Parts: sequence; C-alpha cells; structure tokens
Amino acid sequence: MIVSRRGAPSRAPRGLSETTHHRILIGECVAEMAKLPAASVDLVFADPPYNLQLASDLKRPDDSHVDAVTDDWDKFASFAAYDTFTKDWLNACRRVLKPAGTIWVIGSYHNIFRVGAIMQDMGFWILNDVVWRKTNPMPNFRGRRFTNAHETMIWASRDPNAKGYTFNYEAMKAGNDDVQMRSDWTFPLCTGEERLKGNDGKKLHPTQKPEALLARVILSSSRPDDLVLDPFNGTGTTGAVAKKLGRRFIGIEREAKYAKAAQKRIADVQVVPSPSIAPFITAREAPRVAFSALIERGMISPGAVLVDSKKRHKALVRADGAVAMGTSVGSIHKMGAVAQGLDACNGWTFWHVETSKGLKLIDDLRAQFRVEMAEAAE
Repeated sequence: MIVSRRGAPSRAPRGLSETTHHRILIGECVAEMAKLPAASVDLVFADPPYNLQLASDLKRPDDSHVDAVTDDWDKFASFAAYDTFTKDWLNACRRVLKPAGTIWVIGSYHNIFRVGAIMQDMGFWILNDVVWRKTNPMPNFRGRRFTNAHETMIWASRDPNAKGYTFNYEAMKAGNDDVQMRSDWTFPLCTGEERLKGNDGKKLHPTQKPEALLARVILSSSRPDDLVLDPFNGTGTTGAVAKKLGRRFIGIEREAKYAKAAQKRIADVQVVPSPSIAPFITAREAPRVAFSALIERGMISPGAVLVDSKKRHKALVRADGAVAMGTSVGSIHKMGAVAQGLDACNGWTFWHVETSKGLKLIDDLRAQFRVEMAEAAE
C-alpha cells in the first residue's frame, strides 16, 4: 500500500458554486448514493445511527428527563436488521469512492465493533481507529457503569491494496508542534453557539458533532477541491467545515427539518482565504530551486557575504552560484560542511544574509522565490 504523505497539489481551490459544489440531497442514503457516479468521491464521513437500543426514556436520579436519542431513525428491530442496513450503506459508499478514496465512520460501543467487522468483511482496509475523547461527556446517571467519555472513528481505504490515498502527514505533524499526530483526539461536545437550536430553544439534533472534530478529519485526509460525502448529513457539520476549508460537498439527509437547517448553515459559511488552506508542500516535493537562481533573480548579489547564525563563519557569494571561503570554492552545502568540519550540511538552513532587519536565512529567500514562481504560473 502506497501512501501519499504530502499535502494537496499546488493548484488552488477552484471557484465554488453553491448549487454545484455544495449540495444536500433529501432522501434515503442508499437510494441517493445510487444516483451518484461511481468512483466520484474522494472522502466519506459517515455518522450513522448508533442503534442505542434505548428501551425507555432516560432519567436522572432526581427523576428529570435526559434528552437522549429516541428518534425513529435510531431504532432497529434487531442486530440483524442493523447489520443489513450497515452493509447496504457501506456498499453504496464503496461504489462511489474513488480507488484512492477513504472513509471515516464514527460510532459508540453500541455499534462501532459491528460496523468495523462488516467493513473488514466487505474488503475495506482499516488504516486507524481514532478515539475522540470528550472533555465534557454526559455522566452515567445511574452510577452502574463508567462514564462513557469517548467515541471511536474508523478510518479506512476502499481496498487493501489502495495506492496514493491522501494522508497529510506533514501538515498534521506541523500543526502538532512537530510531533506525530496521535490517534487519540480531545475535543468537547458541541455546545454553545455552535449547537443548532429549534424554535423551542432546544438542540435541533441530538448528535451534532463539533466542527473541530470534522476539521481535523477533513484536513488530515483530503485536499482542497476534493469531493466530500456525508451520507447521514444531519444538521450539516461536515458540509459547513468542508465548504470553509475549500472542499466540495454532498450531504444526504432523509429528515427535511435537518436538511433545511443544514442548507442555511452551509450557505452562511464563508470559505477561509486561500493562503490559509493552501497545500502544505514539503521540502521534498517543492520545486527545486538552485542557489544561482536567487542570484539571477537579484535576491542575493554577487559579492554578498553569507554567515552562519552566530557569525562565526563567512562565505563570499560568487556570480556563478558557488560560494568561496578563502581559497576553497563550492556549493552552499559543501562550504557549510567545510565550515563545520562535517561530511555534509544543508546549506539552505545554515547560511544567512545580512539585511536591515538582521540576519535572514537563505532558505526564506528560496521560499519567497517559490511563491513568486507559483504566482507567475497562475
């Protein structure tokens, strides 16, 4: 299995149209997915019914009512019926996923193990299970069990031998203080202004997910302009975040009141400025820039002096792109190694130039050059 560990391609997200790029289809998810082209979706986020098997209303010790999930869409006659439902919608998702597409499914202990086993039986390849740890979980009112403080997400590729699926590893690591992103994520439940309310002031949907959770999912495993599908759209959290992050979106929802609220919510979302969602380009995949190109562009002048960060070593910039230290001449890398008595050196991160504002790393000049190259290509 080959993983694309890089960010999105260097192209910017194309112009977004409300009607063609952000759609909510009202109906049963399997039937509506059957109308979509095969292999057309880059990422699926599915928040299916959990089949909570609530036999009666939940009450607190003081006999007050707990606003739990009691809707008809979460009720199934048996585990067998739930398994059939699960196989049907997963089959529909698998058909519309691109060969390199991936799927996220979120659930609780009530259903996630059944879903995971079915996914494996169907040929999905599980990449990770990610634990969403809630900072503000609902307590266990009867005191007969541990507080259920997490949900589990399964991230899987369409096939065991999937090649090139998107995992923006470097971007996730950079945003995590240069430490690999772990598979346990901590977010609060959706509360406050983010929680959609009905006319009665109560929460509109019982299982609305926090936008921060969806943002991490979408940022980690999709690229700008990718098509994201949510077959259980609810109040549109996936669509709102997808639009904000420059992705296209299709949501499917059978309950008209949820679909209506989601449409308004998504319509009100503003796409964040392009530089904020621009692809994360690593040094390995960035366009190669020779040191001589900086001289040719006039960003560094022949005769300029390069120094290390503590100004212990100096090198003279030559017109041909080489640098000189006394009688020794070579590349910025070779001369950086000579200066330190090492076998090798990354000259881009060793040498600096003097500016009116202090020392400037020549790697920063290279980054500026790449930006100008990209702008010129647009």
